[in-house]
Amino acid sequence: MVNKTIIISNRLPVKIVENEGEYILSPSEGGLATGLGSVYKKGDNIWIGWPGIEVPEERQEEVTQQLAGLNLIPVFLSADEINLYYEGFSNEVLWPVFHYMITYANFEQTYWDSYQSVNNKFKEVTTAHIDEGDTVWVHDYQLLLLPCMIRKAQPNVTIGFFQHIPFPSYEIFRLIPWREELIHGMFGADLLGFHTFDDVRHFLSAASRLSSAKIADNVITYKDRQIVVESFPMGIDADKFEGLVSTPLVKEHIASFKDAMQDHKVILTIDRLDYSKGIIQRLQAYELLLQVHPEYVDKLSLYMIVVPSRDTVPQYKELREQIDQLVGNINARFRTLNWLPVHYFYRSYPIEFLSALYFTADICLVTPMRDGMNLVSKEYVASRVDNTGVLILSEMAGASKELNDAIIVNPNNIGEVMRAIVQAIDMPVKEQKARMSVMRGIVKKFDIHLWVKNFMDKLDEVRQMQESLLTKHAVKAVTEQIGRDYSAAKDRFIFLDYDGTLVGFNADIERASPDPELYDILTKLSDDPANRVVIISGRRHETLEEWFGHLKLDLIAEHGAWQKHYLEEWRSLPLLTDGWKKEVSAVLDTYTDRTPGAFIEDKSYSLVWHYRKAEEGLGELRANEIINHLRVTVANKGLQMMPGNKVIEFKNIEVNKGKAALNWLHGNSPDFIIAFGDDHTDEDIFKALPPEAYTIKVGSNISAANYYLRNFAEVRGFLKTLYQKSPATA
Repeated sequence: MVNKTIIISNRLPVKIVENEGEYILSPSEGGLATGLGSVYKKGDNIWIGWPGIEVPEERQEEVTQQLAGLNLIPVFLSADEINLYYEGFSNEVLWPVFHYMITYANFEQTYWDSYQSVNNKFKEVTTAHIDEGDTVWVHDYQLLLLPCMIRKAQPNVTIGFFQHIPFPSYEIFRLIPWREELIHGMFGADLLGFHTFDDVRHFLSAASRLSSAKIADNVITYKDRQIVVESFPMGIDADKFEGLVSTPLVKEHIASFKDAMQDHKVILTIDRLDYSKGIIQRLQAYELLLQVHPEYVDKLSLYMIVVPSRDTVPQYKELREQIDQLVGNINARFRTLNWLPVHYFYRSYPIEFLSALYFTADICLVTPMRDGMNLVSKEYVASRVDNTGVLILSEMAGASKELNDAIIVNPNNIGEVMRAIVQAIDMPVKEQKARMSVMRGIVKKFDIHLWVKNFMDKLDEVRQMQESLLTKHAVKAVTEQIGRDYSAAKDRFIFLDYDGTLVGFNADIERASPDPELYDILTKLSDDPANRVVIISGRRHETLEEWFGHLKLDLIAEHGAWQKHYLEEWRSLPLLTDGWKKEVSAVLDTYTDRTPGAFIEDKSYSLVWHYRKAEEGLGELRANEIINHLRVTVANKGLQMMPGNKVIEFKNIEVNKGKAALNWLHGNSPDFIIAFGDDHTDEDIFKALPPEAYTIKVGSNISAANYYLRNFAEVRGFLKTLYQKSPATA
């Protein structure tokens, strides 16, 4: 069976209108529909979404049949659901918060209830069409809960998610009452895509603070899965916009525009009616220009197209009235008999009309307050086939990260926007061509098709990574190879780290003492005459003696500084000194005083700076400062500085878990060796042991170890399975 790809978005890529009782379908011209056409129209692939209108129940089957021919699967929503889930939660909670317009957010419980139930409705439709091994690509903020819902229903599918609007900083995102649920919903995906690296950083920051996930670079480890977070700047169908310019209809429009515009410099702005687009501030900048530079009166024309959107909603209605008023004021104040400063159109236009405007306008002004990408800027660039024209672009739009040959402005700074317009008016053609040709190269190369390809390729790469992790997961291996080798062996060495491996982490290090279950496991393992069980820990030797001195165990404390064979006395490594501790301790004290929750643990031949209780982020910052501060001291004194799990340890360079383990094996030739550890101090053991040894990393799968286990509970289960396989217990 061939695996298929399922695209899911709030809207299907078709327009449906009812005409005299008939439903008429026409394809959507949106960039996303164009780009994904190459995916959903192939083979058994499908696109799931809302058809865009309310369809009575008795006619849903008819519409479903019509759409099926186009590989489209509808999710039918009632007027109530559209009102609460789409207009409500999506556009009155997520949209304003994600665009940093908090004052417009309306945190209604009914909106949230509906958002959950509609996401669930999408899940029901999806699971009816999904098979194991399929690939799912979920789009945008209306469906943030869907990846996790699909993952629960179908654990063995590959899920990608792409967000088309910005992701806000943690300080903004945390204002949403249901923030944890939204993050966990997104965690269902294998690959999370955003337009810019800033959005990636914001998401990782929110994820690290609002969940128990572990984050390393752009990889999140959560519930034994790895989620990759990556930026994929979205492009447009550049060839289409380039080609439009030479079509007869567009040429006709261009000729009539040039005739109407005469010798005026034309400034073009095109936006959907929305408070995130900075339309008012842009008009204020234009008004300031005419005021400060009267020489431009009768020399410029601002063509402003605003596409109607949600204008029954109070904030949008109010915005429209403000625009009408401001345009009226500017025109009344500066117009002459033959000249109108602002040509304002509140309507949508066909793409051919826009193409002609793009080609004719000398300047395109794109100054949103916050925008995920902003494709108008790219459409303008693609349409400038003669390489002339100037793009003025807001630094708050995702496109500014790519099109940095535009004049980049802060949209809140009206004076700066005005000066940018003056710079654009005066820009020599040679400079225009130099800037525009670079931007055209970028827009042409990073088009919508490359965006789709990059995302799907990365999703495939992540799927292969997930599959390779499954094979490294040791629970499966123990029942097969490791278990067989264990039961056949006559002489076994078992090396066990303690914190994070045999017990969970505790913010209070004194509280992580062994419990009855652990004592039982260690007793059963050490009672087997074929087993030599060695606890190899960073703990102080006094602590290990207190906890394990009564068992038949070998103990290695403080990463190898102290060692004890069963029935013998503790001995420390020869030639170790602690004379360096005073100087290092003085430095650590100053950082401890500046980091609430941090503390120093003093061991015989090492110092450990713990920051498990410190505020998230602050501890990491101080740890980096300490590493930089003490780097030279450590090298000069022959010490080792080891950053670990919320700790930094300083110790003599001779002290090393790997050396200690090899020392234990010296003169022995066991036929079975296994080592468990969760920290990068344990990597020394994994690297030091002979290649035939089994090495198991706990809590992470990025390691020199052959296998991994998810947590200490899995380690205990694993050890129980091992001793049950021993001939001694059979």
